[in-house]
Amino acid sequence: MTVQRAVNIDDLRKLAQRRVPRAVFDYIDGGADGEITLRENRRVWGDIFFRPRNAVATPKCDTRVNVLGSDLALPMILAPLGSSRMFHPSGELAAAKAAGEAGIAYTLSTFSGYSFEELAAASTSPLWYQLYLAGGREVVEATLARAWKSHFQALAVTIDTNGPGMRERDFRNGAPQLMGRSLFAMLPFTSQVIVRPKWAAGFLIDRGKAMHYANVIIPGKGPLPAADVQNSLRDSVVTWADLKWIRAAWPGHILVKGVITGDDARRAIDAGVSGLIVSNHGGRQLDTCLPTARALPEVLEAVGGKTEVFVDGGIRRGADIVKAICMGAKAVLIGRAYGYGLAAGGQGGVARAIAILKADIERTLVLLGCPSIRQLDRSYVDLPKSW
Repeated sequence: MTVQRAVNIDDLRKLAQRRVPRAVFDYIDGGADGEITLRENRRVWGDIFFRPRNAVATPKCDTRVNVLGSDLALPMILAPLGSSRMFHPSGELAAAKAAGEAGIAYTLSTFSGYSFEELAAASTSPLWYQLYLAGGREVVEATLARAWKSHFQALAVTIDTNGPGMRERDFRNGAPQLMGRSLFAMLPFTSQVIVRPKWAAGFLIDRGKAMHYANVIIPGKGPLPAADVQNSLRDSVVTWADLKWIRAAWPGHILVKGVITGDDARRAIDAGVSGLIVSNHGGRQLDTCLPTARALPEVLEAVGGKTEVFVDGGIRRGADIVKAICMGAKAVLIGRAYGYGLAAGGQGGVARAIAILKADIERTLVLLGCPSIRQLDRSYVDLPKSW
């Protein structure tokens, strides 16, 4: 199957599974510990039911939204995916280009193999930057200056990474060895690479850049190696106090990513942020924490309309996106959905993932009897009484 023939995101997932080694696929696909939150993130969107307006003609639907002052063609932002260059050599560059062509925003991970400058030169997309405090304050301040100079518009500060989650699939399949300093450590896992010769050739040629993060420059050492990420995360936990100096270093919009409780939402509002991202890191950090669809109403109630609220986690269909907007989210971030497309077919695969979700959104609006994404509200959905 080619990416163009994929009719849903699960088709792209299956194709990605055939295109990249097991270690890479499970890095994209997997979650923490027993993967309960990973599964629930997706399942819980199915607990929300639509209340359509029937006998209403909606020949054409308007999917445009304004997010943090930027007009987007869809209520959708591509989420940060670390080490995307490992999925496909074009990595973050391909994703940003596809986002620009689709008229949506793209979020660059701290752990990117491509630089701010390369992204800015190649993409017409509104660009966001996801921030870890890798390297410490001095390094981060220099990084933020580069991002702003490259016309990145918003900063998404991740707060749910007090340490790395226990992603058991990665350890079983050799992801740490693949991202380590020496390929000799991959010897016990070579069978999965040998059967993916096209991927292996591209990765071997590109590995020197793919496994170093171009936007985290350590003084006297250069770009941060992927092998040092775990220690870097342990040494760079974000606290609420850090938002003060981050605010001073960043002139643009600041969002807090990783909010799933009303208490954290109120603290973020008190810190003066421009938006919140309801996220549990795609189920990759603390397992058995609230799925994001379940957490969204509490966060929205705590915010009380004071700032824009976004949500990610488990979104695989346009109907999920429409449900999130009905509940009160301004837009959604999608991660795995386009990660599968990137692994399956580079920029074309990302474009196909976006096209699938766009068609889903348009069809859902027509069937709901709603002519515009901006007219959606809670009256279009029925939430479980226990929420």
